Amino acid sequence: MTLPPPVMTPDELNAFLAEAFPKVPRAYRVAEVTADGVVLRLPVGEEHERPGGTVSGPTMMGLADGAAWLATLSRIGPVALAVTSNLTINFLRKPPMADLEAHATILKLGRRLSVCDVRLTTTATDALVAHSTVTYAIPDDA
Repeated sequence: MTLPPPVMTPDELNAFLAEAFPKVPRAYRVAEVTADGVVLRLPVGEEHERPGGTVSGPTMMGLADGAAWLATLSRIGPVALAVTSNLTINFLRKPPMADLEAHATILKLGRRLSVCDVRLTTTATDALVAHSTVTYAIPDDA
């Protein structure tokens, strides 16, 4: 599938993210806009830890969701009301308490839906720790 070129840079996406969530800022940031998506980085801290000394599942799900949203926006522009319509995630291994990266690839970008593949890795080992497929509904006026 041929994607349209990016219409937002990492700096523009990060600024939009801060504007969209002023009361509860997101810890992750767009590190790169790629040919087919984005790369997000999450500095992992104690607030992301679950019992057993690993990164919590909700933290990883939020990162996967954010990566798909921002990958979509990188192509359609700052559409705050694009919303998650489906998210599946497979937790593959227990990540250490180290920074995470989300590599989001847009598989399909239509007028109403965006489907993304998101691979979560840990910077400690580069190991794949989770895999997610996320669908975003794009509003009619986008």
